[in-house]
Amino acid sequence: MNGKNNPVKVLLVDDSLVVLHILKKLLAQYPEVEIVGTFTNGLEALAAIPVLNPDVICTDYHMPAIDGHELIMEIMERHPKPILVISSSVQSKGDEETIFTLLDAGAVDVFPKPVLQVEDEFRKSAAALVKKITLLAGVHTFKRRRKPGAQSGVTESVESTNLNIKNTFKIVGIGASTGGPQVLAEIFQRLKPGFPDPIVCVQHISEGFIQGLVEWLDKASPLTVKFAENGDTPKLGHIYFPPEDTHLKFDSGGRFVISKDPPKNGHRPSVDVTFSSIAQNFEKNSLAILLTGMGADGADGLLQIKKSGGYTIAQNESSCVVYGMPKVAAETGAAKLLLSPEDIVRLLNNFSN
Repeated sequence: MNGKNNPVKVLLVDDSLVVLHILKKLLAQYPEVEIVGTFTNGLEALAAIPVLNPDVICTDYHMPAIDGHELIMEIMERHPKPILVISSSVQSKGDEETIFTLLDAGAVDVFPKPVLQVEDEFRKSAAALVKKITLLAGVHTFKRRRKPGAQSGVTESVESTNLNIKNTFKIVGIGASTGGPQVLAEIFQRLKPGFPDPIVCVQHISEGFIQGLVEWLDKASPLTVKFAENGDTPKLGHIYFPPEDTHLKFDSGGRFVISKDPPKNGHRPSVDVTFSSIAQNFEKNSLAILLTGMGADGADGLLQIKKSGGYTIAQNESSCVVYGMPKVAAETGAAKLLLSPEDIVRLLNNFSN
């Protein structure tokens, strides 16, 4: 692991020499990162990882020899590292699902590559890319099996290991950041059809990717996953996300309020904003879950829900890619239970109509 004063060692993989040249030139202006290798071929990159020992790997999807999906699976099986997918596929109709398949394979996060592959377009997002890379340098990576299977996690309860709680809820709220899409997929695809409560979900993700995330999760889950619409009442067995760059709140009648209020702590949507609104409008009839993620967004809102009589859960440390948001929730006493995704599913599926 790199020290605080050492630059983050980055390995770049893209089949375009032009893109590699631009990225290398731009990133060289930031002392907090160091490019240790650039490759147009995934097999060559894979062979170099043990030698170069990068802190973060940035890869595209469409490449010769092996594509990004196969490369990610090989890396996570042989040499687990934080992987950032830098791709313009999000702007390509029909490719959105591919991006989230890469996350499911083990990539940690996604970042949009400009469609126009010219330096000026890359320069606009260079600072944001560097910030993303430096954040990913500290994440926890897991060795992943090639064949799909549920990740195991040890349940760490702050109060009780009883997962059979009485369902008196009118709403379930979920908040997530880095590493969240994979956990959301794990949870949503295993929920029973006919889940008896509406679910609202706030996921921090780079601009342009939320539409693809919602479509991917909708295909993966037996429940309907969609965007919330202003003034609608949430329906049972539906999972709702706020539209891009908006906050999701509720009015006194439990209807959705889509808000363009300023970002809270740098986030729009903000988990805290949604959780605070849940606490205010649903009180004891609410269940909230805070999943893996950098920072503290959601911890204060989770505490508000607990104080209002709602039931609160945070993801446990051993199963988190980033034990940031859940850690703050645990330390402030906001979480009644600390659970693995597997146990969160078990608890939710114990609900009955």
